[in-house]
Amino acid sequence: MSNLTTQRKLAILADAAKYDASCASSGTSGRNSVGGKGIGSTEGSGICHSYAPDGRCISLLKILFTNFCTYDCVYCVNRVSSNVPRARFSVDEVVQLTLDFYRRNCIEGLFLSSGIIQSPDYTMERVVEVARVLREDHDFRGYIHLKTIPDASPELLARAGRYADRLSINVELPTVQGLQALAPEKDSAAIKRSMARIRVHIDESKGAGRDDARTSVISLPRSLKAGRASAPRFAPAGQSTQMIVGADATCDSTILQASATLYGAYRLRRVYYSAFSPIPDASLSLPLRQPPLIREHRLYQADWLMRFYGFAHDEIVPTAGGPAGGMLSLDMDPKLAWALAHRGQFPVDLNRAPREMLLRVPGLGVKAVTRILQARRVRQLRADDLLRLHVPLKKVLPFVLLADHQPGATLDALNLAARLTPRAQQTDLFDDANSAVPASTASAPLPTAARPAPAAPSATGAEALRSTERTLAWA
Repeated sequence: MSNLTTQRKLAILADAAKYDASCASSGTSGRNSVGGKGIGSTEGSGICHSYAPDGRCISLLKILFTNFCTYDCVYCVNRVSSNVPRARFSVDEVVQLTLDFYRRNCIEGLFLSSGIIQSPDYTMERVVEVARVLREDHDFRGYIHLKTIPDASPELLARAGRYADRLSINVELPTVQGLQALAPEKDSAAIKRSMARIRVHIDESKGAGRDDARTSVISLPRSLKAGRASAPRFAPAGQSTQMIVGADATCDSTILQASATLYGAYRLRRVYYSAFSPIPDASLSLPLRQPPLIREHRLYQADWLMRFYGFAHDEIVPTAGGPAGGMLSLDMDPKLAWALAHRGQFPVDLNRAPREMLLRVPGLGVKAVTRILQARRVRQLRADDLLRLHVPLKKVLPFVLLADHQPGATLDALNLAARLTPRAQQTDLFDDANSAVPASTASAPLPTAARPAPAAPSATGAEALRSTERTLAWA
């Protein structure tokens, strides 16, 4: 097959894969080709990256094995009734493309999905064969992410986990009703069964690894090199899934509830949220416009709060029956929105509060909280310590108590939300960021916080405090 034909296939199938967001390469075990063994690694990043239309960075060769499909999912550009150019790779073509791009340092690995051809088992067998040839025939040690097919046999899913770093099965839509309406040929129960099987394989692999680490090998004298073979790793980067946002009327509260259920039941590494993109010749049941991308961004922020900040899904989003209709605010991040709605739990004393409460302070991330806990073992924290931590003082100070700071009336101000979420404005290319202050923020400074006078502040501490006051005045 000529290079021109392969290039044309690549153009079609790479474009067809751009709607899949779940292609992160984090969390797998480290492998490399140092010493001349094998090809590729899971470490570092290539010098060439691709970007999806919404700006997400993609460092994997992200393609479909084929965009032929026997399914007719309403939201999918590759559905059987869609009038789009079709193409199909062979196993060898995908293998050679992956190796060629990797040798040129253009990619870090492979993300491979596919439309359904002939049958789920036939398609899954082709996808798994690509990974097998890369691993066994070419000793490829880079990252491989396979999009698995829920209706494929359990044996094929088990084989996929032997060669792939991460497996993913898309739930497509957050509710069973939505899936039945827009993708009637897909079975929600089959998707969950496949997720459960993958979780069992991953748990068994981790358990075998822990058992091997605890088991000592008894050997004869002088056989110092004797040892137990390491346990096989099954999808060491875990499994993930993806939900389409905005293709139906599902609210953010329901979406986050579905995500929390998936995290708890199947121990997913990630749930990806993909804003619906209008497609050619779309069905009348789909919206004419895509949802704002900021909604997708807010869902990712809320997802982060559930995974790393100890928030429950029903804390983050107002109930569906409330005035917000179960939707996240587009004007401010969900953590700040929660804090403003629960001002009675603030201010938080940074010198005494437990870690769980520190994580709920707007502007404090996981690393900053860890450093605060370490620093306060030595001495009481002051305003100048927050400066050294490089936390956003404008967002943090209204919600915290320090040895030399208390928010006073700032926390109860009716316009605090407006002060902490200034309107976005387009700046000029040649504006001096250090000298220009937006008029909208300069005209409404935060009031000077009421602070008890310290007994004998050092010159360095007093200068830092004055710097903090200047920051607040300009904020």
